[in-house]
Amino acid sequence: MHSDQGWQYQHPLYQSLLRQHGITQSMSRKGNCLDNLPAESFFNLIKREYLNRVEITSFKQFKTVIDQYIHWYNQVRISVNKKE
Repeated sequence: MHSDQGWQYQHPLYQSLLRQHGITQSMSRKGNCLDNLPAESFFNLIKREYLNRVEITSFKQFKTVIDQYIHWYNQVRISVNKKE
């Protein structure tokens, strides 16, 4: 899970709960908003292209929807990377 360095994300209880659930924590470096850019860009895309277009009624459905989108994003979508 990626987050900024807010106090709630640095709290030992929060970090312990993440570990208990097998979640690896990632934080941007202090004062460097560019660390968040790739994650924020992806979150923007997934919300705009997918989540705003479907109705989700359960966590299980949410997980399925996210898994489907990530598969589509990585394996199916057309991506053009122009090098100048």
